[in-house]
Amino acid sequence: MARKNIHLEYSFNNVSGGILWNAISNATGLQAWLAEKVTSEERIFTFEWSKDEVRQAECTHFRTHSFVRFHWLDDEDPKSYFELRMENNELTGDYTLIVTDSVEEDEVEELTDLWNLEVAQLQRQCGI
Repeated sequence: MARKNIHLEYSFNNVSGGILWNAISNATGLQAWLAEKVTSEERIFTFEWSKDEVRQAECTHFRTHSFVRFHWLDDEDPKSYFELRMENNELTGDYTLIVTDSVEEDEVEELTDLWNLEVAQLQRQCGI
């Protein structure tokens, strides 16, 4: 089935860049909102949602205080990824989190809903 990238944008008003960066770029930050447990060794992150749902992803690209990109190790498509990118509005000082995810065309709505739920949890943790 064909894959496509979805791009979702979320506002993080009155949140410091350091707090948002820590939430998206390291295992401790990701564990606070994305999965029940997240560990990392070198560039490999292990995400656990339950004992039956564990996936590993390699951090393939990152730029400090900008973005982090992961590729699921069990994904056969070498071009697929999910990316968490933060952009700063220099006029207001507010941040936008941009989530990009490679999904099957029949999963767009389901994965959009999932990201909305997960990022809502992140926003609550950041005091939004």
